[in-house]
Amino acid sequence: MEKKKIHSYKDLIIWQKSILLIEKIYELTRVFPKEELYGLTNQIRRAAVSVASNIAEGQSRGSLKEYIQFLTISFGSIAEVDTQLYIAMKIDYINEKQYQEIYLLLLEIQKMTHVLIYKLKNKNL
Repeated sequence: MEKKKIHSYKDLIIWQKSILLIEKIYELTRVFPKEELYGLTNQIRRAAVSVASNIAEGQSRGSLKEYIQFLTISFGSIAEVDTQLYIAMKIDYINEKQYQEIYLLLLEIQKMTHVLIYKLKNKNL
């Protein structure tokens, strides 16, 4: 089986899933209380955007070491989004079903990030 050539970060499934995450986060946070606009709403959105942005920046750098570094930052942003969504659930801004839906997507992106970092470290691409 021939491997598909990656020409851009936009070709990466992990980046595409991260964009889906951003769309879901923006949709979910639209109904947060207005007083949270510069609080939790902004924090969750920024962390979600950071996931995709760091994947893109890392892949575009051209350095294996920097790519791994930016993926590691993205990995941390995934944990941020999860924590902030969990808080939103605990304070009744979202329900458990909404949390679980995004959590499953976060878990998928987290696993993909872990595998990509492993493959880059071992150059198994």
